[in-house]
Amino acid sequence: MSTFYNRIAGHSIERLAALSDGIFGVAMTLLVLDLTVPAREAVHSEHGLWLALAALIPKLVTYLMSFITAGIFWIGQQTQLNHLSRADRHLAWLHIAFLFFVSTLPFHTALLSEFIQYRVALIVYWANIFLLGMCLLATWEYAVRHGLVKDSAPAQIASAIRGRIYASQMIYFVGALLCVFSTYLSIAVFVLAQLNYAIAPSLGWFRSTKE
Repeated sequence: MSTFYNRIAGHSIERLAALSDGIFGVAMTLLVLDLTVPAREAVHSEHGLWLALAALIPKLVTYLMSFITAGIFWIGQQTQLNHLSRADRHLAWLHIAFLFFVSTLPFHTALLSEFIQYRVALIVYWANIFLLGMCLLATWEYAVRHGLVKDSAPAQIASAIRGRIYASQMIYFVGALLCVFSTYLSIAVFVLAQLNYAIAPSLGWFRSTKE
């Protein structure tokens, strides 16, 4: 009976996508909670308010970085789900493992923003991104190996998804290594890489619509 149940469980792509959207939405919303308004009693002038806002810059940078990170991984997961004919129990649990690391993103962001100059905080933050990437790669490899990809999916999609994950993880890895010199240098590499992934395709689309 349990064997039969395992064969019929977790087949809905739509429910998996709905769960993912909910967790991504909550995680991306929780990120902003690390940004707090300066205490009224600590500000006594315009200059003091400017200084208090400037002190929030590290938190704002980590918030932006994590928000874009979540957006990139959301698009990556949706790309996979859009090309699957169905799911199964094992694929569903692989995606749930992926969503676990999505849900921990607010914690890792708060840790990094609070201890932004410490390498340990940067490495822990990078480790979460690495595990997100590996989970996303595992879900795709499982889907391909077990025939869950739509027959109508483009032939080059498998290599495109793998290449995207490998390339981005390599950039994150190089960025993490740079924390030997400065955690701020690592963060700069992370942000620049993310902006490239988020903006570059849009700029290409914009140019093509104008031509």
